[in-house]
Amino acid sequence: MSENYDAVVAGHICLDVFPDLSGSTPEQFRQVFLPGRLVQVGPVSFCTGGPVSNTGLALHKLGIATRLMGKIGADLFGQAVQQIVQSYGRELAGGMIVDPTVGTSYTIVINPPGIDRLFLHCPGANDTFGAADVRYDLVAQVRLFHFGYPPIMRKMYENHGEELVEIFRRARATGVTTSLDMAVPDPNSAAGRADWVTILKATLPYVDVFLPSIEEILYMLRRRTYDELCRAAAGPDILPLITPQLLSDLSRELLELGAKIIGLKLGYRGFYLRTAGRSAIEALGRATPSDPAAWADQELWSPCFKVDVVGTAGSGDSTIAGFLSALLRDLPPAAALTAAVAVGACNVEAADTLSGVRPWDETLRRVASGWERRELRLDAPGWRFDAVSGLWIGPAEAR
Repeated sequence: MSENYDAVVAGHICLDVFPDLSGSTPEQFRQVFLPGRLVQVGPVSFCTGGPVSNTGLALHKLGIATRLMGKIGADLFGQAVQQIVQSYGRELAGGMIVDPTVGTSYTIVINPPGIDRLFLHCPGANDTFGAADVRYDLVAQVRLFHFGYPPIMRKMYENHGEELVEIFRRARATGVTTSLDMAVPDPNSAAGRADWVTILKATLPYVDVFLPSIEEILYMLRRRTYDELCRAAAGPDILPLITPQLLSDLSRELLELGAKIIGLKLGYRGFYLRTAGRSAIEALGRATPSDPAAWADQELWSPCFKVDVVGTAGSGDSTIAGFLSALLRDLPPAAALTAAVAVGACNVEAADTLSGVRPWDETLRRVASGWERRELRLDAPGWRFDAVSGLWIGPAEAR
């Protein structure tokens, strides 16, 4: 690389198509998919989606020198992806793979006000992405390698995840700090039926930073608990039922499987962090904090910041970008957690995946100005609220 870069973001990328539904009410939207119905919407907008775009371009907007490493076709959608990525900086697309034998992945994003988003998705080239597609020569020159959404990339979960394991084994061997994000697979798909416990057991020893949502990791690691919570919640919103004890138990299990820093995205309930001991933090790779002791044995839970939500597309990816930006800037864990929820909150103030993300310094100024957080009450043994940081501190931190 002709310049110094801090991060490579690899994995899933697609073209997102956004019909403007801002004029629709929730009641009108619920009629959209009735047979024979014509629903008038506003103009369409296009942007790139998936973590290569969402997390990678958010890192770029936050001032982290980043290269993107996704796979697209040589079709019109692929040209649109390249054009959008290069509009943020021509150097960003230097690691992209163009395969003329496959079609570019695309997603139609149904994102009406007041209702959680819905996706119509074609996996396209993402299903053919394998370990041989990663440019390890580029990975060897950066401090952080982040990979996202293996559950919607066929080669990543086939054969017990051997391609995913190989990617992280080879990346970790370069000395880079590795990071992994997930996605909830369709329960009726091959990905939904994959043995994710086996895949995680094989992959996480090579993963330094693991950043799934609570829904993703429950589905993969504790399917029975996930199904029970969905039944108890009478729907997919299980977040009110997530307890500090469940997070502590899950994060401990993930640490035992080999990950060193666990960040669990909790939607409107915030972001949870759990870290391994000092020796594991000291071995994180080229993004190892300068003060490993400050990062060791931490358990923190941050509430979200208050905002007017316009759309939630890309919110989890932006939250990850905020956290990884703080890690690469060598901030302490409490500041990294705050940055994560701050960037995520900025994201949801816009309908698309990136326009709400603000520059790093502007985001920090907003936090420093007294930006109010949502109320989060925890009544659990060993947990205490720290008014200075605005975070809840868990029992693991007190050891």
